[in-house]
Amino acid sequence: MQDSAIAPQSASFRARIAVMVYESLLVLAVLFIASLPFLYVVGDARTGGRHLAFQVYLMTVLFAYFATFWRRSGQTLAMKTWRIRLDGPGGGRITLKLALLRYLFAWAGLLLGGAGFWWALVDRDRQFLHDRLLGTRLVRVPRPA
Repeated sequence: MQDSAIAPQSASFRARIAVMVYESLLVLAVLFIASLPFLYVVGDARTGGRHLAFQVYLMTVLFAYFATFWRRSGQTLAMKTWRIRLDGPGGGRITLKLALLRYLFAWAGLLLGGAGFWWALVDRDRQFLHDRLLGTRLVRVPRPA
């Protein structure tokens, strides 16, 4: 048996960036649709407590989107398109707690000028910093036979 059958190949940096670009379009649509009921019920959310509540609501919706896909199949819609899967530390699906940590760490890396993502350029396995810290991996999914 080949090593590639035992240990999945890591997804390339370029493919992961392509997934993030495609994912941003999907997420934009999700957030747009999710904002409609909130704004219909709450009204103007441009300032004050309503603004903060709106931001927390959207971050929660975004987490629900990612966590659902990561836990169900290891792949969001964009990840399926580019044949990339998220594997947990043991190679299986991730827990809800790990999904939350990955989500928060990824945001932290993004807010630090993308440092958590640029980390992949110097990482020995080309993993993002949040994946390195949590033991998760983005791997290539072989083409169906």
